[in-house]
Amino acid sequence: MKQELLIERARAVLPAGGLGNLDPGIVIQRGEGARVWDEDGNEYIDYLLGSGPMFLGHGHAEVVEAVQEQIGQGTTFFASNARAIELAEAITEAVACAEQVRYVSTGTEADMYAMRLARAFTGRDKIVKFEGGYHGMSSDAQMSLAPAELANFPVAVPDSAGIPDPVRQDMLIAPYNDPDFARSLIAEHAADIAGIIVEPLQRIIPPQPGFLETLREECSRHGIPLIFDEVVTGFRFAYGGAQEAYGVVPDICTLGKIIGGGFPLAAVAASAEIMAHFDKEKAGGKGFLMQVGTLSGNPVAAVAGLKTLEVLRRPGAYQKVRAIGEELMQGIGEALSKAGHAHRVIGHPTMFEAVFTDRDVVNYRDVLQCDSKKAAAFHDLLRQGGIFKAPGKTYVSLALTERDVAETLEVFKKAAEQLA
Repeated sequence: MKQELLIERARAVLPAGGLGNLDPGIVIQRGEGARVWDEDGNEYIDYLLGSGPMFLGHGHAEVVEAVQEQIGQGTTFFASNARAIELAEAITEAVACAEQVRYVSTGTEADMYAMRLARAFTGRDKIVKFEGGYHGMSSDAQMSLAPAELANFPVAVPDSAGIPDPVRQDMLIAPYNDPDFARSLIAEHAADIAGIIVEPLQRIIPPQPGFLETLREECSRHGIPLIFDEVVTGFRFAYGGAQEAYGVVPDICTLGKIIGGGFPLAAVAASAEIMAHFDKEKAGGKGFLMQVGTLSGNPVAAVAGLKTLEVLRRPGAYQKVRAIGEELMQGIGEALSKAGHAHRVIGHPTMFEAVFTDRDVVNYRDVLQCDSKKAAAFHDLLRQGGIFKAPGKTYVSLALTERDVAETLEVFKKAAEQLA
């Protein structure tokens, strides 16, 4: 089998035989619309979407045309270009907290610079993050992302080797969806807190009513920048992102995935006052935040992002994807209930997951109490049935057809029946 040979070759040249992202036991050859094919020709309905950016589906004709036209004119310049400027204009028109944008190439960079920007703006050092929250691969972000050993809040636990121990001292960890704890923590450490970073919807866990509002109120009260990590939720939950959907506006946000239309692009966005720290003339020597990136704002990613946003602005786009997601969430829930499995379907219609528990899930520690073995078995059954997704999250795209949805619901039903 061609795939087995490729996997064997990968073991020789790639650590753990893969790219560090998904199961290296599957090698994808191509994608079209809402489907992907592996190297052996097996066909799957795609709910991974490249970990989210392919919101329009694979090979969207208008995006491909725009990219091909730009490639003929140049792929990157390490200089300002019209397409990057146009995309920045589109972002600032759409996103409530954004007056200016600084491009990077990955969500990890965007989150890293957002925290650094908050430190530059306030002159303070400590960052509050929430246990289980994902903000990329920087040393700060790799604190209490998925700790195997639970510590008392607000002690940070490193999730990776190679992180200097002093990094922990500048990270304060709080439980998600606990406004009382957040209020108490902020009151105690306000003079030292440079910023609070949060996923508006943490992985797949929605915010409880009043939680984001509490963070906004406390940050405003104590002069602390509130950072929304919208790398995932930006332009997905609504055209204005989670801050539009939830009606809570942060001081800084990070964007990625969808804004690059499947190409490497991410961004930090905030008010002109905060973003002035990227401008040496305005910030001065001590306040200047240096940031450069070889591919940051490259025109290929920018035109892909521009065309993607144009498609999303069309009437009915978000209504369609939400309706599809709601049907899938209802379908997976009904299938599991009928088969007698205790579960909760949590998330948002554009990205959700079924977790195996009989309790509500409001934070990371609730997730740890779910039946992970049953979840893994269910995931394997879905893969066998032709559903391609990551463990723990199901992304929904605009490319899904009625046939795709019907086939998916049938796979949900069969997998639930087969699940021990």
